[in-house]
This record gives sequence, C-alpha cells and structure tokens, in this order.
Amino acid sequence: MKKDSRDRKTVMLHVLYRILGTAVHALLPAVLPVLNITAPGWETEQRLGRYQGNFDRTGPLIWIHAASVGEVQAARPLIAALTAQIPGCHFFLSAMTRQGRDAARARLPETVCCELAPIDTPQAVTAALRAVRPDAYVCLETELWPTMLRETSRAGIPLLLLNGRLSERSFRRYRRLPGFMADLLKGFAVIGVIREEDGERFRQLGAEQVQVCGNLKYDLPAADAGAMREKYRRLLKPGGKKVFICGSTRTGEEELLLPVYRRLRAETADGLLWIIAPRHLKRLDEVRRLLYEVGLEYELFSDCAAKGRNKDIVLLDSLGELADLYAAANISFCGGSLVNKGGHNIMEPVRWRRPVCFGPFMQDYQDAVDLVLTAGAGFQAQHAEGLADCLSALLRDERLYAQTCQAAERLAASQQGSAQRQAELVMREIRENQ
Repeated sequence: MKKDSRDRKTVMLHVLYRILGTAVHALLPAVLPVLNITAPGWETEQRLGRYQGNFDRTGPLIWIHAASVGEVQAARPLIAALTAQIPGCHFFLSAMTRQGRDAARARLPETVCCELAPIDTPQAVTAALRAVRPDAYVCLETELWPTMLRETSRAGIPLLLLNGRLSERSFRRYRRLPGFMADLLKGFAVIGVIREEDGERFRQLGAEQVQVCGNLKYDLPAADAGAMREKYRRLLKPGGKKVFICGSTRTGEEELLLPVYRRLRAETADGLLWIIAPRHLKRLDEVRRLLYEVGLEYELFSDCAAKGRNKDIVLLDSLGELADLYAAANISFCGGSLVNKGGHNIMEPVRWRRPVCFGPFMQDYQDAVDLVLTAGAGFQAQHAEGLADCLSALLRDERLYAQTCQAAERLAASQQGSAQRQAELVMREIRENQ
C-alpha cells in the first residue's frame, strides 16, 4: 500500500512538473521582450534548444552537460580520454551559465561545440534533442533536470551520470522525494561516482548501476609544471617576490584575508605579490571597493598582460585562467573555505607541485581534504589567524616547504586514471547501443 502511494505521488510530481514546464514555455513570448532588456545575455535561441549549424556525424556524437565552470574543468580530462579511446568522436557541451559556456569555449578544443543548455521544458528539450541527436548524454556531477532526463531516455539515448557526488546536505534534501528521485536515477545506464560514500547515497536514493571511479577534477591533464610556471611568472614579473594566490574567494572572505596578507608582507623580506581571484567576476567591483577603502593599490590581471605589472596586488578578471595560474604561486589559498561556502577544488594548486592552504568549510570537497592532509600536501586552518600561521611557516621553513611540494607532486600523480575509467563507461554504452 505504501509503495502504491509512493508510485502515485511520483507520477503526480512528474505530471505537475511537465505541466509547469509547458506553461512556462507558453508564457515565454510575453516575457521575452523584458528578458532581452533585463538579461541581454540570456540568448533565447539556445535556451529554447534551437541550436544552429550542422553537427559532424562521421563518428559518435556525445552530449556532455556541465553546469558551470567547475564542471567544465571536469569535462576537460574526460573529453581528452574519450578522444583517445573513440577515434572520430565529436562533442556537444552545454552549460547552465554563460560563465560556464564561455570558460568551455576558452579551455576546450575548438572542435567541441559549446552552447547554453536548454531550459527544462518539454518543448525546449525536444527541440534540442532533435537538433543535436546525440549518441550518448553525459551529465556531470549531480545536475539533474527531470524533463531532459526523461525525454532523452524516451528517445533511446543512453544516459550516464559521471563524476557523481552527493553531499550529506543534498542527500537529505533529495530523500524527501524518494520515489521521484529513484525514478530519475534508474534512467541512467550507469552512474560513475567519486567516492564509495557518494555511491552509497545514490544507492539509497534508488540508483542501481553505480561504480566508484574517482574524481575527474583531480585527474588533471599532464602538463609541464615548469613551463606553465615560467609562462605566468614571465607575465607577472615577480622578481624575488613571493607569489601568494587566493583563488575562488567568496563574499566576506577578502576582509578576512587582509590581515593575512599584511602579516605575510611584513614577514617576507623580498616582498609579496598578492593575486586575488574572486569566484564570480561580478564581485570584482566589490573587491575593488574594499581595497580602495583600506588604501591598497591594485591592478587588473588583464592590464598586466597588456602593459606589464606595476602593483603588488593583482585582481584576476578573466575566466578559466585560475586553474593554470596556480602554477605561478609559491603559496596558495583556496576560497569558499573561510566562509561557509563548501570550499573549492584544492587539487588545482596541488597539480602544480605547490602546497595549498584552506579554511574549515570544505564540506563539498571533503574527499580532496582527506587526500591532501593524508599526503601532507597542504594545511587546513580553522580561522584566518591560523591560516596566516600555516602560510608563514611555509615561507619561513625551507625544509617544510620542499617536503610539502614533494608531497603535492606525489599526490597529483596518484590521481591519474579517473578519466580513463569513466571514458570506458561511455564507450561501453555507445557500443552496446549501436
């Protein structure tokens, strides 16, 4: 009886969601003039799934959905691995945000078509699937849009959820709709998860085919760390100054970092170059006002690239640059961790054989925290003063710094292979559905 009641509730939720989507789509003509004024970058044609151009069909066409910039970073090694395993395959990448779409166009091969994702209405999704006609649909992390998933499954296109992760907070939220979530998750041919803990949460929600594969974001493409470091240091010209990068900072975090910067600057005999990279570019003005109010001079990274650096504080104002820019750092801090935002990808600095420090709020990247702390590749502080202590110790103690850099190098090497494993899942589904 309880199961029948849950099944009826699931059906009802799907019906209501579809009715709502249909109604929203019907109302769009009335609101589009307003949208075009208030949100000129909304790009109506793409949001309605009306993609232009002829997609290359000389080989399998794989649709990868990446919500924003973070998921685009995960897409890079997956695309590289798929290209190596499936000769002649082609890619269509959709992103929910313009930042994500623009980062994809900047960071992925030119052969990857990168567009904005359609809104999750039956009409837009159907139009998008007709335009792209993919051989497989890959959803990265946990970006679950019900209409897209159901319509793709109905079209006979294999669905895969890769690099899946499910925090305890999200798990509790999804568990309120057990039948609805189980129905969505059972539509996936396979779910590749980051950790066993993620897999267990997906299973409890009703997922059936679950495999632990590791994290694509940590299986970063092999690169010449020395060459990348030289590229950015030649641009920044730090000379003997130590380079301190604060990446993906969030609202309220720069205020906490100011005394950290002042202490490190006072303790560093040769000077300190501080690079601040806000998580969202729309916050640049906010950070600029803060620096102005406290009397600190700064310049934009784009101006450094064009005219050379003249100030000792630089604001990163370009998309998709931070992951590689970390190579130039002596010490780094990953933001979203001194304030309660769940943290960010601390493996990005580690990739370049450099130590990383971060705050207490890392719940969205706990697997990375465990890796970094166990390996000795970085340090976690409980507050800004503790962060200053960690960074100061790295700058003062040459032996500690060298040991931490070596640990970072070993850790980065140990994470290779996740992209290969997840690419094999895609290849298997394509072959079985040919």
